[in-house]
Amino acid sequence: MADKYQYGGQAVIEGVMMRGRHHYAIAVRKGNNQTCVISEKLGSYTRKHPILRLPFIRGIVALGESLVLGLNSLQYSANQVMDTEGEEELTFWEMTLMILFAVGLTIVLFVALPLFLRGLIARVLPGIFWRNIFEGLTRAVILVAYVAIISQLSDIQRVFAYHGAEHKVIHTYEAGDELTIENAKTKTTLHPRCGTSFLLYVVIVSAIIFSFLGEQTLVMRFVSRIVLLPLIAGISYEIIKISGKHQAFILWKILSWPGLMMQRLTTREPDEEQLEVAILALREVLTLEDNNNNVLPINKQEAPV
Repeated sequence: MADKYQYGGQAVIEGVMMRGRHHYAIAVRKGNNQTCVISEKLGSYTRKHPILRLPFIRGIVALGESLVLGLNSLQYSANQVMDTEGEEELTFWEMTLMILFAVGLTIVLFVALPLFLRGLIARVLPGIFWRNIFEGLTRAVILVAYVAIISQLSDIQRVFAYHGAEHKVIHTYEAGDELTIENAKTKTTLHPRCGTSFLLYVVIVSAIIFSFLGEQTLVMRFVSRIVLLPLIAGISYEIIKISGKHQAFILWKILSWPGLMMQRLTTREPDEEQLEVAILALREVLTLEDNNNNVLPINKQEAPV
């Protein structure tokens, strides 16, 4: 039976990153059907500084570390695929520009646009409380609409299929089943600890917190939405962590339901090759952490990285 540690991961370009206690591994299927694997040791700040393990604070640290690891994993997978296609690898500045564009788009869509629409409705909708609630609902609608739109892109659909593969393999491990393609096929693509659920919790928690803020100028509202984000992320992290551990309780099932429904947009049913890549990534992490429970070898081709 799998231990109680909550292994997780992330879909990348043509592959999956899996993360354990002390290690992570990335498996990518290149265009020539060759599988590349890279693994590294993790050095979390929470192990070096006990105060960072306190509730709410640990969520902020975990989010920051996950963002850095996620970006590095995406860059690695993109470079592997581009190398197969004969294209040059992404440079540091190209990656930096992509990150800055993503941050800018996030601020425009989830901060500036909801505040703008809030200003338009302010004269019609009475009371600060209800205006703030409207702003939060607007942010939720934008999130769902954004995900629904990008999910129509063929490249994104492949990433979402690897996302589904990641969830199925994690479910297989947590069920104590052997890590095989056939066992993974029987599992759901939805998982209560998914990052998609985390984003939705961020939107919901932010709507609740902002609803208690008093009258503010436009500048104060804009700044508060950004400054309070770490607190909101910390609260959302605790919610998703608890709900993932206590799915037997009806309350946490109810709280998990919106996020699971959202995952219907961000996951797709994977094929056998995608499941194989996800199994390979998790198997590598388990091997590195000296935890080989119920892991069976799978046929694969590994290229040096």
